[in-house]
Amino acid sequence: MGGMTSFTTDDIPDLTGRRAIVTGANSGTGFETAKALAAKGADVIVAARSHERAIAAIADIKAKQPDARLRFEELDLSRQASVTAFAERLLAEGRPIDILVNNAGVMALPTRRETEDGFEMQLATNYLGHFALTARLLPLLSAGAARVVQVSSIAHRQGRIRLDDLNYTEGYDAWPVYAQSKLAMLMFGLELDRRSRASDWGLTSVVAHPGVARTGLIANGPLVGSRIGRSLHRWIVRPLIEPLVTHSQAAGALPILMAATASDVSPGSYLGPTKMREIKGPPGPAVPAEQALDADVASRLWSSSKHLTGVSWDPR
Repeated sequence: MGGMTSFTTDDIPDLTGRRAIVTGANSGTGFETAKALAAKGADVIVAARSHERAIAAIADIKAKQPDARLRFEELDLSRQASVTAFAERLLAEGRPIDILVNNAGVMALPTRRETEDGFEMQLATNYLGHFALTARLLPLLSAGAARVVQVSSIAHRQGRIRLDDLNYTEGYDAWPVYAQSKLAMLMFGLELDRRSRASDWGLTSVVAHPGVARTGLIANGPLVGSRIGRSLHRWIVRPLIEPLVTHSQAAGALPILMAATASDVSPGSYLGPTKMREIKGPPGPAVPAEQALDADVASRLWSSSKHLTGVSWDPR
């Protein structure tokens, strides 16, 4: 894979008969990812919290691609019970999974919220839910020799893994907590690759990030609590600043789609936009921050995550 690529949705191979799961596929880059995979013939499971929004997203895709094969499955990543129930439904079907895109996320919630499992909401939704989901689906992922994609963010560069207090029970601050969750996703993807190779799980683990794409994530996160913030976003940021320094959610989905489908992507790769310090541009190799490459911290994070979620990693 060269330094620059010209990967577009035209380069996605025929996926007829393949099963794909995209979390948070009802909006943003997840929606664009599900749409593109379905356009190439994949059977796509739209895994999302809201039945209403998922059904609307599926209808939107089918309006343009009437023969697209998509179905909704309820998944609330902030609730371990929901993750377990989702996995059990798929395990009962027994069909191998070819592509898993762990995309869903919440961003920079202004105040600390705790889930029913006692986890901090951003860590739970962005990372721990995906960690548990991947573990519970491992038999189907192994059977499908799946491509597993963790969606990280350039925010991971500011992240630190607080092993002594992953859930930020003290000193909650919206952005560092978000950055930790996205650093955890990158480290999880790299560690999953190491463990899959060592234990012969047979899956290909890749990480991608969308750069800065124009999705609902920002308005639904840090600006939620502030009327001034919402006005500023509506009148200045969105029309004037966003087009200069961001790209569309379809462009943001390209590194994710490349990670999920390109034949020349190596296991353990990290992909993203290749211009403006990875903010936008065509997809290609991305550069992980130094702390993301700390295999010792990654291994300890894995152990902590296993302990918190109670999952076992067993492909049988």
